[in-house]
Amino acid sequence: MRILQNVVVKQVLTENSKENLLNQYFAKKMQYLKECDQLQFELKKLEKTKKFEVNGLKKHFEKEMHMRKEKVKLFEFQIEQLHMLPIGSELKEKEVQAIVEINVGDKWDDSITGATIIVKDGIISEIRHEVK
Repeated sequence: MRILQNVVVKQVLTENSKENLLNQYFAKKMQYLKECDQLQFELKKLEKTKKFEVNGLKKHFEKEMHMRKEKVKLFEFQIEQLHMLPIGSELKEKEVQAIVEINVGDKWDDSITGATIIVKDGIISEIRHEVK
């Protein structure tokens, strides 16, 4: 019988991966800042038309801007944390599912032990099987 099992994928921090992550975080941060500016512009434009209730409109736009500003803070925090991590650190990137073959007579605890895939610069460098 085959079952699905979660497998953790970790990325080894190298100079290249660190630079790529910093670029990704910075790009996402800039995107959210642009969205805040755009929302501010749209709010001003809609306020001038006087077709909508100003308080409700302003509240909605402020809520949207606040959500984006929180995401900006998150990316700023991630950038700070990334600067502090030493090269060689392992970062959990995601979880994927794998198919595992189990048979009658197998030890259950051995069958369900987790595996971890280690990726270095986009290449799988190691597959670890956890032992209990």
